[in-house]
Amino acid sequence: MNGIRTMGRASAPRGVTVSVAGAHGADVARARDLTRAFCDGLDLPRDAEDALLLVVSELVTNALRHGGGSYVLRLTATPEAMVVEVDDGESRPPRPREPDVLRGGGFGWHLVTSLATGGVSVLPRGDGKTVRAAFLRETGVPRAA
Repeated sequence: MNGIRTMGRASAPRGVTVSVAGAHGADVARARDLTRAFCDGLDLPRDAEDALLLVVSELVTNALRHGGGSYVLRLTATPEAMVVEVDDGESRPPRPREPDVLRGGGFGWHLVTSLATGGVSVLPRGDGKTVRAAFLRETGVPRAA
């Protein structure tokens, strides 16, 4: 799969899960490649695939920058939803920052929470946390007003 080292593929309840780990900036592109390959078999509308790709990019980038320098990405698809989960080594939850157009930054968490139609949760683990973003299939992605 495009040079992706898949960590595992396991059955989820009525679905499928794939995962990949990373610890370098180049691994963000690998996470996006895995996401594209994963979406290929899901018959998603283009805007839903784009939303998944953006959320994966934001969460794995944040894990590398602020979460201890490595991540494990899991993607799960069931008939009801697609779920993105990113584990990192930092126990503190993400905190929204004020977006700064001049210096850049502060947009990612706002994007993640607005695109995840099934909600976002942060689950503490003994060695860090898991950030989970869900995308409900029946509602797709938010539409512009």
